[in-house]
Amino acid sequence: MNVKKLLKVFCLAAVALACPHIAKSNEFPYVLSDPFQTMPDVVEKGVVLPGDKTRIPQANQKNFAMPLTLAEAIDLALSNNKKMRGAWADVKIQAGTLGQADANYLPSINASTNWTKDNIRYSDSRYVSTNANKYTFQASATWRMFDFGGRSAYRSAADKLLTAALASYDDSLQTAMGEVIKSYFDVMTTNASLKAKTKDEEIAQSTLQSAKEREARGTISRLDTLRATTALAKASLDKNRAMGDFQKALAVLAYHLGVPSDTELSLPQDLDENQGGILERKELTLWLEEAQKSHPSIIAARKQLEASQLQVIVAKSAGLPAVNLSGNYYQNTRPGEAVTPTGAEETTLMVSLSIPLFDGFASTYKLRGAQAKVDKQEADLADTEQQVAMGIVKAYSDSISALRNLEASAKLLESAQSALAVSQRKYEKGAADITEVLNTQAALADAWNDRIRCLSEWHSSRLQLLTCAGRMGRYAVTTF
Repeated sequence: MNVKKLLKVFCLAAVALACPHIAKSNEFPYVLSDPFQTMPDVVEKGVVLPGDKTRIPQANQKNFAMPLTLAEAIDLALSNNKKMRGAWADVKIQAGTLGQADANYLPSINASTNWTKDNIRYSDSRYVSTNANKYTFQASATWRMFDFGGRSAYRSAADKLLTAALASYDDSLQTAMGEVIKSYFDVMTTNASLKAKTKDEEIAQSTLQSAKEREARGTISRLDTLRATTALAKASLDKNRAMGDFQKALAVLAYHLGVPSDTELSLPQDLDENQGGILERKELTLWLEEAQKSHPSIIAARKQLEASQLQVIVAKSAGLPAVNLSGNYYQNTRPGEAVTPTGAEETTLMVSLSIPLFDGFASTYKLRGAQAKVDKQEADLADTEQQVAMGIVKAYSDSISALRNLEASAKLLESAQSALAVSQRKYEKGAADITEVLNTQAALADAWNDRIRCLSEWHSSRLQLLTCAGRMGRYAVTTF
């Protein structure tokens, strides 16, 4: 081999060694690592949620000494959710599969070079010994020119599975937001309930003190004081239970936020009395129709079905003929042969027709399996559509009911507060007994709980409706 050829081989080897390092460098992230540009832009730039104009923050730091808003809670949950990381990895895996499908349209090229020292000596002196020191070089290229749609179907299936993976990731975002919204308002509800129970205990304590004073003056019997004592004990028990519910709700919220369980979380003190948002006023049929078109879980199931249908074509084409074009170049040797004693070059060009004749019925069962997978994906799609519809129907009903209950709960609370004030004044003047005071006190506690529950249900249900419809974005929680 002359010097020019030696330099050429050396340069090819150097490029081959450098390619992996260039592909991994930060300066050229997609030059060699993703030549077909199959990786979606959202992997690099991030996702924009429905209705938002900015992308989801990649990382969030929160000073937990300040109250945690719902928008901050969602950002933390989306940054730390482990299920979403798995869904994001699925997107990258499917992008790699799509790249492999694109690679099937390009030729496969291989080359190898060696320095060979070949000394042959014969025991029979009649044969002349040979001594060959040569460079050897082999190169081959193979390109599939034609098949019965297998490559095209495989490529289309990979593309649809990538779309399905992206939709599944969007669905995981909606699910994560739904979980954190529910847990956030559970904390708000249990915290407000704890405050109500604490206030109820204070009222019961005041009632007991008043009863003791009146008993000391001889205006009431011992029985009234005992009733007031029982009411205070019941109020204290209810407050302790409310404290336990509040602590449990905080632990669940910390789990969904992805922060350590011992993190001290503080939330805004009170639920918004001004409804805190507007419910999108659309008929239920419109919500369902939009979900059929754009809900990410339905899109994912639909694309998976289409991909499985294309896999049937792939399975069929595997048992049909294919045409390949191949070329080879050999210098000084062929693979597996000894070095030629003199310099030699050989070039071959071949068009081959591959006809599968019998594979032990493997292709038959592959085809049956692919067809069965289509049936399964059809069932999964129908089940997904039903689950989405059920979620929307329930969330729609909850939001309408919660909106109607807001005004009624406000009136109930106002009436109960007035009733307690009247009964306490009457009791102080001796115009009412302890039973009336305790009854109005219990009615006020129930009214507070109803008001808290109605506020929480309103705030949560309108956001859960957007989540169930797959249209939840950070814009919807900026008021909290």
